[in-house]
Amino acid sequence: MRLSVWAAISHGRVYRRLGHGPRSRLDLLRNLVTALVRHERIEAPWARADEMRGYAEREKDLIHKLFKVLAPRYQPHPGSYTRMLHIPNRDNLDRAKMAVIELKGNPFPPLIQPRRDSEKTLLNQLLKGCREDAQRAAGP
Repeated sequence: MRLSVWAAISHGRVYRRLGHGPRSRLDLLRNLVTALVRHERIEAPWARADEMRGYAEREKDLIHKLFKVLAPRYQPHPGSYTRMLHIPNRDNLDRAKMAVIELKGNPFPPLIQPRRDSEKTLLNQLLKGCREDAQRAAGP
């Protein structure tokens, strides 16, 4: 199959198309950011949460909470103010990848990030064997 020039050029689209048009996309992002500022942790599909992350620090609604509560909390932070974690996919509807996006330092209990058992990978097994051989050679 030939790749046409039309398919290779993005035509200026540098964002996800989340709704039925630009107005719908902006309304969706505005509602997500407002909910994030109001509740400090929300659950959303991964694509929406990832797209909304860049707008989370520009919200002009809820000014009182932004300046009286959140600004003093983030004054010593040099970097990002949000954290995004994968959660299990939606099983009952469309198997969409889901995420939780939250403001750092919120009053909720921290979400536990699942850690993979990397002890059984090939590289770690080889390193473990190498360490055991080195201990046997240096030992009594």
